[in-house]
Amino acid sequence: MDEFAQVSRREAGAEETAVANRSWWDAEAGGYYAEHGSFLGDTELVWGPEGWREDELTLLGDVAGRQVLEIGAGAGQGSRWVARHGGRVVATDLSAGMVRQGLDLNLRSTSPGGPGPVAVPFAQADAVALPFADHAFDLVFTAYGAVPFVADTALLMREVARVLRPGGRFVFSTTHPVRWAFPDDPGPDGLTATQSYFDRTPYVESDSDGEATYVEHHRTLGDRVRELVGAGLFLVDLVEPPWPERNEQSWGGWSPLRGRLLPGTAIFVCYRP
Repeated sequence: MDEFAQVSRREAGAEETAVANRSWWDAEAGGYYAEHGSFLGDTELVWGPEGWREDELTLLGDVAGRQVLEIGAGAGQGSRWVARHGGRVVATDLSAGMVRQGLDLNLRSTSPGGPGPVAVPFAQADAVALPFADHAFDLVFTAYGAVPFVADTALLMREVARVLRPGGRFVFSTTHPVRWAFPDDPGPDGLTATQSYFDRTPYVESDSDGEATYVEHHRTLGDRVRELVGAGLFLVDLVEPPWPERNEQSWGGWSPLRGRLLPGTAIFVCYRP
């Protein structure tokens, strides 16, 4: 973002959102991994900035022998966790830059306690138009991927439901909706609500010409439940992980100060009947 760029809350449609976020993640893929790679691990599934891992929360269930899809996979760390636990997984991301980062990591990642790299297949794909057949997967998941970066998340939920087999599970984490009422500040100024929780206007970063370069979309908890029910999915658990004492790192607006007072992440556990 250049010195004349703008940050605002304004409407942004599906095409503008996809173009902006694809371009942003293409450009930031390497830098994002350099900054956060050690926190995320190369073969771990970390559900959010709090640092809780799938080995601790066990939200996916037994993945051994399952057909698994990760959407918004980034560099595929979560997919590698699935692969080293016996799942047959495909990682997808909107960004070609992230896919390239993931393919590079395929050559370098090693499983704890195991020899050689942990490689997973990748596909560049928009989460609202998945290139897979109906009922192709037993499990779909994403950790902070896809969901906040899509304008029509009701369509995303329907697309996930389409590729899930009956009895299949969908687990996703995203920014806890209450955080949208507070400034994105890790310090004391981030503890006072300054805007309405019910304001669903997207957060948009734009360049000096007014073109969107990054977009995030907000939904309330009620919105999310209605989207899932509308897609024919059953919500069986909503996890609001507390900030663990062991984590003293800040990540953007997330910090131990805020995390011990406000929920930062919401994890939705669903299944397709």
